[in-house]
Amino acid sequence: MDRLTSMAVFVRVVDIGSFAAAATELEISPQMVAKHIVYLEDRVGATLLHRTTRRHSLTDLGRAYFDQCQRVLKEAERSDALADEMRTKPSGLLRVAAPVTFGASVLAPFITAYLRDFPDMQIDLTLNDRIVDPLEEGVDIVVRIGPLEDSSLIGRTLAPYRLIACAAPDYLARHTTPKVPADLAGHNCLGFAYWSPSLRCAWEFFEGDRSETVKVTGTFRSNNWAALRSAAVAGAGITLGPEIALREELAAGRLVQILGDYRGPERPMHILYPANRRPTAKMRHFIKAMTGAFGPNSK
Repeated sequence: MDRLTSMAVFVRVVDIGSFAAAATELEISPQMVAKHIVYLEDRVGATLLHRTTRRHSLTDLGRAYFDQCQRVLKEAERSDALADEMRTKPSGLLRVAAPVTFGASVLAPFITAYLRDFPDMQIDLTLNDRIVDPLEEGVDIVVRIGPLEDSSLIGRTLAPYRLIACAAPDYLARHTTPKVPADLAGHNCLGFAYWSPSLRCAWEFFEGDRSETVKVTGTFRSNNWAALRSAAVAGAGITLGPEIALREELAAGRLVQILGDYRGPERPMHILYPANRRPTAKMRHFIKAMTGAFGPNSK
C-alpha cells in the first residue's frame, strides 16, 4: 500500500471518529479502511487505535503518530502546491541560441521584458549565425532561420523572416525614391557582407509570382546588421534588412520603407528543441511566450 494514502485514511478515521463514515467520505469500503490502519500498525509495530464494536480511541503512540501524520500530509500538500506553482511560474536557467541579427535586435529586448515578469528565470543567450546543435552544445532552445532539414529537432513555427528595403527620409530627399527594383541600380545600397565578397550584391524582389533580381552596389557593407541599420538611419543609403528588426525605426520615422508594392526575400523561422528531450516547464513556458510574440499570427 501507499504509505501517504494510508496516513490520509488514518487521519480521516481519527477526525471523523468512525471507520464507516471515513469509508463513505473516501469512497472506499470499511474493510479497505481497516486494511490501511493495519498496514500502518504493522509498519510501526504497535497498535494505533483501540477498536471495539461501538467506538475506537487512540493509543498514546497513536496520538503521537496522528500528530506526525498531519504534519507529513501538510508537507506533501505544500510540495504538490510548489510543483503546481512551478508549472505556472517558470524558474531556473534556460540556455537559448539564436542568429545574431534576430537575437540582438529582437530577441534580447523580448528576453529583458520576459525576465521582468518572471524574475525567478535566468536566460543564457548565445548569438551565432552558424547552425547550432543543441545536444552537442548544451542548449535548451534554438531559434533557426531557414528550411528545416534536421528531423532530430522539433518545435514551433514563427513568423517568416522577411527582408524589406528602406532608407532614411534625408537620403530619399536628396535622391529620387525608387519606384521599381531596377531603380536601385542608381542608388548607394548598403550590403550585408555575407551576401557577396565584393561591394556588388544581388537583391531579389517578388511581385505576385514574378521575381526580379537586381545587381546593386554601394560604398559600405558590413557583416553586422546593426552597423548597416545605423548607416541607413544616418542617411548613408538604402538597406535591405529584416522587417522584424526595423519596426521601431519605421514607427519612429527614422527609416521609410520603399518598394512597398514588392515583397523582399523571406525565410522560414522556427524555435526548436531536441526531439528526444522532453521539454521542461520553463522551456514550455518560454516557447509559448515566444510564439505569442513572434508566431505567424503575431503583429
